[in-house]
Amino acid sequence: MKKISILGSTGSIGQSTLSVIEKFPERFTVVALAAGNNVELFEKQVRQFRPSIVSVVSERSAAELKRRCSDLSVRIFSGVEGMIQVAAAEDADITVSAIVGTAGLVPTMAAIRAGKDIALANKEVLVTAGELVMAECRARGVRILPVDSEHSAIFQCLHAGASTDIRKLVLTASGGPFRAFAKKDLANVSLAQALKHPNWSMGRKITIDSATLMNKGLEVIEARWLFDIAPGKIKVLVHPQSIVHSMVEYHDGAVVAQLGMPDMKGPIAYALSYPERLSDVSPALDLAKVGTLTFEEPDLDRFPCLAHAFDALNTGGSMPAVLSAANEVAVKYFLEEKIGYADIVRVIRTTMDAHRPSNINTVEDALKADLWARHEAEKVIGAGVKGQGSRGQAI
Repeated sequence: MKKISILGSTGSIGQSTLSVIEKFPERFTVVALAAGNNVELFEKQVRQFRPSIVSVVSERSAAELKRRCSDLSVRIFSGVEGMIQVAAAEDADITVSAIVGTAGLVPTMAAIRAGKDIALANKEVLVTAGELVMAECRARGVRILPVDSEHSAIFQCLHAGASTDIRKLVLTASGGPFRAFAKKDLANVSLAQALKHPNWSMGRKITIDSATLMNKGLEVIEARWLFDIAPGKIKVLVHPQSIVHSMVEYHDGAVVAQLGMPDMKGPIAYALSYPERLSDVSPALDLAKVGTLTFEEPDLDRFPCLAHAFDALNTGGSMPAVLSAANEVAVKYFLEEKIGYADIVRVIRTTMDAHRPSNINTVEDALKADLWARHEAEKVIGAGVKGQGSRGQAI
């Protein structure tokens, strides 16, 4: 029986993880859960799965949850300390890191330092502090098992050869809802349009990232650290059908791909059960019914967020953290309909241009860069996305 802790249980990945656990009660049990402030849904999860430790973001939500769950034997925490308690729960074997954004960095590092294997669904953990996180994993003998469909696919494809045989990793992208839009039409797209992903059902922030291709950019940075691969060996291809989840090309010319229906339960189940495979987790793939699989180069002129992510990776140091934080701020404002879709990329680029990169030697360094970028992005937005920032300002 594998004991599981989940960070972000009320989000899209968290709910899918609980669905997998529910289907295999003889294999998995939940010992700790952390969520945001959706107390109503969280109460249902707590009552169904009966974890011993839970946490919510705010003290107010914690007080409400205590009132609702007064008949249960559960310890209730809040804030960052609460997330750490859940992440490093003493009896957990594996921690699912599914909190969106940089907020997942501190609790995920706490889980690693407690010796927990990590089922990683949070891109920003490795984007913001990838070198630190992977060094800590090596020092503690901790495995990171990828939950993102693309990284799960690469993880599976890497079983076909040695790391020294790799020519390149190929991450696939659906292209999002605006793949066929002309550049001039992107300036006027609405929030509702951006939230209509053609293939995947995801949370709002990740759905917007998919529309801009920033999601793929963050995955490129994540892959660099997760698989210890040089940036120049990572390629992105647009694959509208979302059937080929990613590929590995080897030196002998062989390309190994992982295929499946666009469903997150498969990667989640594989991360939880690795190295075993569970039965009947995702819908079966009928290639005859799919018919055609197509691929194309990403258009960096129409989708510059992907180019900015490669720039941040190649610059290194604190720049990936700045990219990620500026994107979080811009997407938040877009979701609140306070800026336009085209403003997202301008906020990110202007913030990056204002930044002087520095080394990330500690988690505190990463968080400092993240905070600087959030403040700078807010300034850019406050100036109507017209200001150029203070180029060269140190964090």
